[in-house]
Amino acid sequence: MTTAIKTAVKDLKGRLDDKVCIVTGAGSGIGFESAVLFASQGARVVCADIDLTAAQKTVERIKDVIGPIHLSKHAIAIKVDVAKEEDVRHLVENTVKSFGRLDVIFNNAGIMHPHDEGVNTDEKVWDLTMNINLKGVWWGCKYAIEQFKKQDKDKAKKSGGSIINTASFVGLIGSATPCIAYTASKGAVIALSRELAVTHARDGIRVNALCPGPLNTPLLQTFLDTEEKKQRRLVHVPIGRFGEAIEQAYAALFLASDESSFVTGVDFKVDGGLTAAYVTPEGSAAITSPKPFYKAEKEKK
Repeated sequence: MTTAIKTAVKDLKGRLDDKVCIVTGAGSGIGFESAVLFASQGARVVCADIDLTAAQKTVERIKDVIGPIHLSKHAIAIKVDVAKEEDVRHLVENTVKSFGRLDVIFNNAGIMHPHDEGVNTDEKVWDLTMNINLKGVWWGCKYAIEQFKKQDKDKAKKSGGSIINTASFVGLIGSATPCIAYTASKGAVIALSRELAVTHARDGIRVNALCPGPLNTPLLQTFLDTEEKKQRRLVHVPIGRFGEAIEQAYAALFLASDESSFVTGVDFKVDGGLTAAYVTPEGSAAITSPKPFYKAEKEKK
């Protein structure tokens, strides 16, 4: 191994060393895996979720992964309803109060309502979805950008920050199995992310939209309660299986890290090749996912 490669490997060991990161929706799925992964890479993580108990369990998992250290210096849990401006403002304020600064926000919290049914979707479902999936992302961006700029005030060299917003592949292509409010909200997140990326690029602030494909998470799998429904979707995925939350977490890790310093305004597709495909290959899935951090109750015993 050459000296250059050894140096590169050493530098990658703590890919988020000393960075302070907020992850919303940290109690489950992508948010859970990302919070634990970020902490394992040296970040101090604020695990934010509307379910405080779930967020606290994420903090406990971080403790299991990173070992016997003073956990309060590395991870805390905060209850947040991202649809409420005051909650998100206080989230950023409490993060700075606890850790002194903010470097990354992963606006990941979102819902897919069971009664989001195309043109028959009720207005209440539409408004709830937009309030969480879109307005919640907007509040996170707004207060993170304000904090990033405040930290850089009077500095000749701006450190900026990284914003990652969870969108979806459905914001890029259409589907005949509609969740119309969800789809509209995710398309808007992509546009919002692009606009903010261009506006704040010279402030050293990067903004990217993470676009997952169909995942093996409760958010989607509660809808796919028959094999027929699952296959209706898998036929369009070249890799041939549902994605896992940990695979999205690794993509978010890249976007959070300095490795992605020239990446902004991107709809970052992690979708098993779905949006690249016309006719998909035949045969069984060949590419497996990394091992997740989440452990089911039966595995903990």
